[in-house]
Amino acid sequence: MIRVIRGESSPSDQISRVSVLQRLNQPLVIMPAPPYAALMQTQTVPVSLGSRSYPIHIGPGVLATLGTECATLKLGSRCAVITDTHVSEHYAAPCLRSLKQSGFDPVLITVPAGEKSKSMKQVAACYDQLAAHRLERKSFVVALGGGVVGDLAGFVASTYLRGVAFVQIPTSLLAQVDSSVGGKVGVNLKAGKNLVGAFHQPRLVLCDLNCLKTLPTREFISGIAEVIKYGIIYDAPFFGFLERDLPKLLKKKTDVLTRVVARCCEIKAEVVSQDETETGLRAILNFGHTVGHAIEAIFRYGQYLHGEAISIGQIAAARLSHQNTGLTLAEVDRIQSLFERTGLPTQIQLSATQWAGMIQAMRLDKKVSAGEIKFVLAKRIGKVTWGNAVSIEQIQTLR
Repeated sequence: MIRVIRGESSPSDQISRVSVLQRLNQPLVIMPAPPYAALMQTQTVPVSLGSRSYPIHIGPGVLATLGTECATLKLGSRCAVITDTHVSEHYAAPCLRSLKQSGFDPVLITVPAGEKSKSMKQVAACYDQLAAHRLERKSFVVALGGGVVGDLAGFVASTYLRGVAFVQIPTSLLAQVDSSVGGKVGVNLKAGKNLVGAFHQPRLVLCDLNCLKTLPTREFISGIAEVIKYGIIYDAPFFGFLERDLPKLLKKKTDVLTRVVARCCEIKAEVVSQDETETGLRAILNFGHTVGHAIEAIFRYGQYLHGEAISIGQIAAARLSHQNTGLTLAEVDRIQSLFERTGLPTQIQLSATQWAGMIQAMRLDKKVSAGEIKFVLAKRIGKVTWGNAVSIEQIQTLR
């Protein structure tokens, strides 16, 4: 008789049960399972979208569960892992190993690191490799990387064979708290950011906090800009928590990181569940992005990281909020102080030509309606409104 010990029992339970079975001289099979430490510390946030619902698993070590999690989704055996040159050296091998151990046949596709890879050129290159590997309608794509990789891989998945499944494994703080959740995927054009894209929900999101250990400090700090945004737009107590525990967050303390990533994912899940395709409420997630995206565009996606650009954008939105929606100067100061303490930029010096270019980029923003530039503005920390038309004259006061 063969006794099977299931992998979800704890190490101490397994040891005691192994001893008993050994004394009984019975053959023993131990089923493989994700690391026990990962299971014990994992939090799960559901994204409720009916038949397109999916879980977000958050914790150290959850990358190792990729293969077993994908197996439960009953996807096809062929798959592609799209990553970039920086992430590949750290996490491609364990990602591929986990998939292969669960019976999948993955191919690795590596793109250059950086925002410039969010292009139609890279999309076409990925298509060619998916075709060469003979991916089918039941096949799937794994996005292994930060926001750029997630947006690119998600867009590739949304359009290849008119749409295949994809899984998000965000490796940057910005991607874990924001871009990996909600199904917005796309690429940039010379005219502006994310002007070509789709809504394509992932089947699964794995936020492995251990991936943040290899994240460069500048990239980590950039991600905190999105974290602060959630406090401003939705959760005043969370904003206060960030004011108090920012030093622990900057030191990447696991308990603080877990709370931060989980709360940001909860907020985004709540918003997306109510407004998946951004016809209303979901627009609040763009606080600071009208100016931020314009800054990225005029500097050709090279000088400023996304979080740095939207940090400047959020201060601009806070100042416009004081003028238009009653945000107090005291709260404007609190917002600016938190960004400054984080080490993020809060202002920018532009030439007349650059300023004109930024206005032009804002006119191409997806939130523009009937030619009017629309902003998300705050009434107070924790409460914002969307669809606020702001005149060019008011925007000029930001100079």
